[in-house]
Amino acid sequence: KVINDNMAKAKQLMEQGGDWERKNRLRSYEALHKMAIRDFVGAAALFLEAVPTFGSYELMTYEQLVFYTVVTTLFALERPDLKKKVIRCNEVQEQLTGGGKAGDLVLVREYLHAYYECHYDQFFQALARLEEQRFVFDRYLSPHVHFYSRAMRLRAYLQFLTPYKTVRIDMMARDFGVSRAFIDRELHALIAASSIHCKIDAIRGVIEMNHPDSKNHLYKNLIKDGDILLNRIQKLARVINA
Repeated sequence: KVINDNMAKAKQLMEQGGDWERKNRLRSYEALHKMAIRDFVGAAALFLEAVPTFGSYELMTYEQLVFYTVVTTLFALERPDLKKKVIRCNEVQEQLTGGGKAGDLVLVREYLHAYYECHYDQFFQALARLEEQRFVFDRYLSPHVHFYSRAMRLRAYLQFLTPYKTVRIDMMARDFGVSRAFIDRELHALIAASSIHCKIDAIRGVIEMNHPDSKNHLYKNLIKDGDILLNRIQKLARVINA
């Protein structure tokens, strides 16, 4: 509550006449706060804006900024945006290529490229090592380790499964570098939570994708919202006529 109140106060002061440097610094503060409260999508957008004009060295180093940028954008962006805004970002790639002062960004670079280049076994290994070596010791990310890890595994599964109608379970397990039982357990939990639309045919040993029809879903939502609106208009008309 204290942070939210002061963030709102800072924004009001900026609207009254803050300079360019302070606006950039406030952006970094806001991005870190959003990441701390698990708003990774909002944090990713702000971190990307902060990368070219970063100046909040009292808050974190530029190396830490790049680390947070990669972690949040992998969660938030689709492949085309990830390529455009991160893979092809000169400032980010300069830091990743150098690996950081003590080599702290080497693992982050492997994590990013393994996901983007669809090397899922390497991606899983990099994610596990980041959890052990970085996430659990980070004051902002440590409360969200399990949430983030689960979400990133889901993104990898969806990226792997979406182009196909059916996939053999043993082939998927081999590509991810895990056991068949692990994939089976993970997918069962995700299907039960409606996070992924597929079914497992244990007899044939395949995963059958059930790609949702987005147009049909939008049509149903439109009909539902239209009925609610009509009911409210009718109630309002009765009140006015009375």
